[in-house]
Amino acid sequence: MSLPAITQVAGTAVPVLGTDIDTDRIIPARFMKCVTFDDLAEGMFYDVKVNPETGEKTDHPLNDSKYDGASIILSGSNFGCGSSREHAPQSIYRSGFRAIIAESFAEIFFGNSTTLGMPCVCASHADITALADFVAKMPKTQITINLETLKVEYADQSFTVTLPDSAQSALTTAKYDPLAELLENSEAIAKTADGLAYV
Repeated sequence: MSLPAITQVAGTAVPVLGTDIDTDRIIPARFMKCVTFDDLAEGMFYDVKVNPETGEKTDHPLNDSKYDGASIILSGSNFGCGSSREHAPQSIYRSGFRAIIAESFAEIFFGNSTTLGMPCVCASHADITALADFVAKMPKTQITINLETLKVEYADQSFTVTLPDSAQSALTTAKYDPLAELLENSEAIAKTADGLAYV
């Protein structure tokens, strides 16, 4: 089955602001004892969403019902830093998020997210803060991230984002998952292998 091209992501957003939000905060290590990524949503940001002493939910934005159904995360600089665990973007994706707007991203987190088809676009601190303030007041605001024009639009406002050319091309031409490409081209691979004298 062919991958879908991703030219835009639309939905509501939740602000998870802060700098250097690392992969251990995104998915604590104890949730990584899994055979597949299927059940990782439960552990996403668990240690900041739940008080370890009482077991009760904290006032973290991800616990705020006004942001229920959000599919875009807003954050600060160096999002996804720390260890290179693939479980971090997987947990975000399995929780229903389909894009992240932040000031900057850790390189490996960015690559793993792109492979999932979850665009990570960069915006200025001022633009992210303005959008976060807006959705705090109007959380059901529809936001559109256009990966072709590299614009974010909401209400009557818009701002420019950045995305490396390679990631933009991969997402918009449905070539963001190398494994899927290999599987879809198994016949061509077998044909090439048959023509190699050393195979």
